[in-house]
Amino acid sequence: MSADGGSVAGATAPAPALSAERLTKRFGNRTAFEDLSLEIAPGEVFGFLGPNGAGKTTTVRTLGTLVAPTAGTATVAGIPLTTENGVEIRQRISIMPEAPGLYSRLSVTENLQFFAGLYGLRNAATRISESLAAVNLSDRASDLCGSLSKGLRQRVGLARAMLSDPEIMFLDEPTSGLDPVAAREVHDLIIGLRQKGVTIFLTTHRLDEAQRLCDRVAILNTTLRTVGRPEELREELFSKTLVVTTVAPLGNPGAVFDGAASVESWHASEAASYALSVSDMHVAAPEIARRLVAAGADVLFLGEAQHSLEDVYLKLVDEDVEARKS
Repeated sequence: MSADGGSVAGATAPAPALSAERLTKRFGNRTAFEDLSLEIAPGEVFGFLGPNGAGKTTTVRTLGTLVAPTAGTATVAGIPLTTENGVEIRQRISIMPEAPGLYSRLSVTENLQFFAGLYGLRNAATRISESLAAVNLSDRASDLCGSLSKGLRQRVGLARAMLSDPEIMFLDEPTSGLDPVAAREVHDLIIGLRQKGVTIFLTTHRLDEAQRLCDRVAILNTTLRTVGRPEELREELFSKTLVVTTVAPLGNPGAVFDGAASVESWHASEAASYALSVSDMHVAAPEIARRLVAAGADVLFLGEAQHSLEDVYLKLVDEDVEARKS
């Protein structure tokens, strides 16, 4: 380590928690996903996004050793993804499907005892107690699972996924159908798992959830469309746009915007709102502010357009739709 706590130059980076190289899964003539290549770092929350039928759940089932890949290679928890290594991989991971699959006539504890037996856990009682405490369900341990709300059943599902103290957790739509309060509780649990160094592979349709939780996201539509940090994807796909809104429409907007430093083009988006494509926001914004003041304009808003992860997602998925039409 260096004096400031950083890594010494040339130090070896940790091996990825999960990696795939041209991984493909086909069912007969139907391709679920193909040529999937990615790396996920230890302790990363990795979002996996895509429309229905894009291959997300099949990807999780493949990486989780539930189905064998058709082509390509992968490593999971440092172990090559092969049929022979399936048991060893499953000892280091856990999968929480969208529907937890709990037994409604058994209590919370009885459900966890059953699954602990399947996992072959030797310290089952301790692990059950710790998992229930982690999801704030210790006081509901004796309740029948059939009597619990969907949000509480999701928390039991998370407790079950945590029983084996996994290195990697695959969470498939963990907040599907939950109200905002229950969803926030699940979010807090995911954040807590990240702080413990658990790698999270999160599939979700909730883009606000992915933007809030994930270090990086991938967008899959049978093939991998893009992967990166949300802010990097926004910068990659969208030009910098300066938005100007005035109380009344500018009498001669061209006199204000044309020729301004770093302004490449502009158009009126509404009666008194203008969108300016700029090359350097730090140069353009002060220049436009001075020009607006000189023109006597009453400015309501002057700032950079903020594109969300939803904008990124819709742009890429729309491009796929248009490509299929052509």
